[in-house]
Amino acid sequence: MRIGLDVMGGDFAPEATIKGAVLAHDNFKEQDEIVLFGDEKTILEQLEAQNASPDDFSIVHSEEEIGMSEHPTRAFKTKPKSSISLGFGMLRNKEIDAFASAGNTGAMLVGSIHSVSTVHGITRPATAAVFPRVGGGDNIILDVGTNVDTKPENLFEFAILGKLYAEHVFHVEAPKVGLLSIGAEKEKGNQTTKAAYQLLETAQTFEFVGNVEGRDLFRDKADVIVCDGFTGNVALKQAESFYRIMTKRGVKDEYLERFNYENHGGTPILGTNAPVMVGHGISNAIAFKNMLLHAKEMAHADLPSKIEQSVIKNIQNR
Repeated sequence: MRIGLDVMGGDFAPEATIKGAVLAHDNFKEQDEIVLFGDEKTILEQLEAQNASPDDFSIVHSEEEIGMSEHPTRAFKTKPKSSISLGFGMLRNKEIDAFASAGNTGAMLVGSIHSVSTVHGITRPATAAVFPRVGGGDNIILDVGTNVDTKPENLFEFAILGKLYAEHVFHVEAPKVGLLSIGAEKEKGNQTTKAAYQLLETAQTFEFVGNVEGRDLFRDKADVIVCDGFTGNVALKQAESFYRIMTKRGVKDEYLERFNYENHGGTPILGTNAPVMVGHGISNAIAFKNMLLHAKEMAHADLPSKIEQSVIKNIQNR
């Protein structure tokens, strides 16, 4: 298994990315490999600073870098020798099994859609986040920002993506799917959620438990919660803000600590033909380590083929 990492992406790159790669390497099996994309001289200097051997990694030199504020589509097209562009090129050619970056999120989305493309039957990829349950375990919510405007069919696709992600990466047996709305009743919600409800209740490959409300985000009513990216992003940012406020106030609690983004490291872009992980811009070494480990789990799960099979089955049963 070969996992690619954009060394140049992130507010604290390249020091944090290299530190994370070294930590992840210690948790990889002998047959696994981390491929570092970035300026070779910088990478070698950082590896030396960490007392790490360059022989433990593969290095792909990049002459360009896509900045955090650059226009994603334009940068991806005009900088073919950037670390992100080179990473997606090798992912498309199956020279690496997954690719991760905490760099320009828009460029990562552009690469996912236009380089490796979406799975047949999926019209829009989605990003997923993890919300810790009060009683233990996690809830998966998607979309959390990729699709701010959605159609009912998109929410149905998100349910498939989330169900398979929960099942094959988080090892949840028979995940339950809920639809985020403003009331538990079927009639509650806007036009999109009410139409999506009708689609979801006909699903043949997962259990739909109906509407869930904001107060259910951290409970065990549903393992997977689907919503449009606007709503999901607001919910995610609110949870992150609550965690930061409690931390600054000196509140230490085992449950609250599970909100720390470092635990998962990155967010997967689900629905593409190869695993892509997007990290938080402020990611530190621990976050990068966990992002790489999560990327390897995603690669082992082989979600693209499972997603396509599930989409086909649901279409046939409608």
